Amino acid sequence: MGLNDLNVPFVGKPLHQVRQEWWDALQQPEYQRRLVLVTVSIALLLDNMLYMVIVPIIPDYLRYINAWETHTVGPKAQIQEVTRYYSNATGNFSVTSINRTAKINVNGILIEYEGEDSGIGLLFASKAAVQIFINPISGTVIDKYGYDLPMMFGLTVMFFSTLLFACGSSYGVLFFARSLQGVGSAFADTGGLAMVADRYTEEAERSKALGIALAFISFGCLVAPPFGGFLYEFCGKPVPFVILAFVCLIDGFLLLLIMRPMKHKEAEEGKERPEATPIWRLLIDPHIACCAGALITANICLAFLEPTISKWMNETMNAEEWQQGLIWLPAFFPHVAGVVLTVRMAKKYPEYQWLLALIGLFLEGVSCLVIPFCGNYFVLMFPICLICFGIALIDTALLPTLGFIVDKKYTSVYGSVYAIADISYSAAYAFGPVAAGHIVETYGFTTLNMIVAVLSIVYSPIIYYLKDMHDYKKYEEPGGSYEENVLMGDPPTKEYQTYSMSEGKPVLNGSSTAAPSAKTEHYSSVAQEETGFNENVSANPFRQPQGSNPFRR
Repeated sequence: MGLNDLNVPFVGKPLHQVRQEWWDALQQPEYQRRLVLVTVSIALLLDNMLYMVIVPIIPDYLRYINAWETHTVGPKAQIQEVTRYYSNATGNFSVTSINRTAKINVNGILIEYEGEDSGIGLLFASKAAVQIFINPISGTVIDKYGYDLPMMFGLTVMFFSTLLFACGSSYGVLFFARSLQGVGSAFADTGGLAMVADRYTEEAERSKALGIALAFISFGCLVAPPFGGFLYEFCGKPVPFVILAFVCLIDGFLLLLIMRPMKHKEAEEGKERPEATPIWRLLIDPHIACCAGALITANICLAFLEPTISKWMNETMNAEEWQQGLIWLPAFFPHVAGVVLTVRMAKKYPEYQWLLALIGLFLEGVSCLVIPFCGNYFVLMFPICLICFGIALIDTALLPTLGFIVDKKYTSVYGSVYAIADISYSAAYAFGPVAAGHIVETYGFTTLNMIVAVLSIVYSPIIYYLKDMHDYKKYEEPGGSYEENVLMGDPPTKEYQTYSMSEGKPVLNGSSTAAPSAKTEHYSSVAQEETGFNENVSANPFRQPQGSNPFRR
């Protein structure tokens, strides 16, 4: 009795029979698509959890390892506005907000950390900054080699960068791990989104699949801070990163399992990968540029608010730390509602996806106008929920639209176009926190929201440009017109028509209802009578055969 004859627990079937049934099921396109969506959703969830899980961990840990230079503050600077008291393994201390600078009171000595805000901001932004430069490379590689290998490479890099976060004990190592995560995300996120777009070809199904993936992104961003803070407080820094690395490893094995039978079926069908459109050509397309600009503008709102709203809540409504984190949790539900609404609208009215994106961006701008005037904690929840609802409308409408544009105007290969989408997200989160901090310090939180509101409201009418995209007709007639052939650089066909004037019927390359021999004779006689073609005619005018000059007859 071999290993294949062993019964699988809870199934009651031999191992070889289970393997064969699993292999047969993976040959079915519907089953393949579902597994692809599950794998990609887990990868996106993991990436966004890794992005946000460090928020409650890194500031405290960098102080614990003495990553910053410190100096004491003189008695004149001890004008306290808000003081909170804490106790942990390092001792008892209090955090005091003085002239908008966080200082630590340890045993009666007021200590200030030099360069802490800029250092943490740089660490947070390094992932998105690296993604901007890696995404053009990842998009080109995905278009050339397929979706699975680049995605596997991205998951592998994310696995090692997560372990590096767990083991790192210096600012330099953590900065390198954060940047390395940007490399992995550029390949995993872009490859995953492109794979979903490739498997779900119908527009309504593609909108639904990408909407599910976006829901996992939102869930990862919201659940990661409490997940990381709880495990860091009670289990230590390495534990949350080790758990996420284990999830990354499982997702990599799942990708291997589903891609092997998919490649086997493609090889049996003789399916060849078409030549992709270069990313630079997609970047200059006005429809794709319009979508990319809308994605940047929509995510600038969150990129500006996330690093600044906590401090503003502390100063204006005396909000506790748990309240500052909890303010984003209710926004998950309107985000999911926005995804569901957009998916249903895409199924019934696919030509109005641009309108949903326009409304979503306009709602973001109006919400930013309201936020600075919210003096109550619960009132503040409403504009934040409205912002997340608007972002759900924009992302769920425009991500499938990018794939639709490529299908209509270019080759249906999606690596480069979703690399452009990832560049849009990364641009907002790479430069947003830095710019937001400078604007708040110089002009204030209200001015920051006014700037974001004006950007969102002014850009929203530009999305109207996408209105005619569904009316775009791709020329699919084989051969095309003569002018099209010349412009495309293809050589003209060698087929031509000859006509028998006595019968008045066109004969294409000698085709007729006669026998093959008759066809050849008729063809040659007509050609000689009408053209007088002579194969011995020379191109040299001084060596023409006798009788070829009409003036010497």
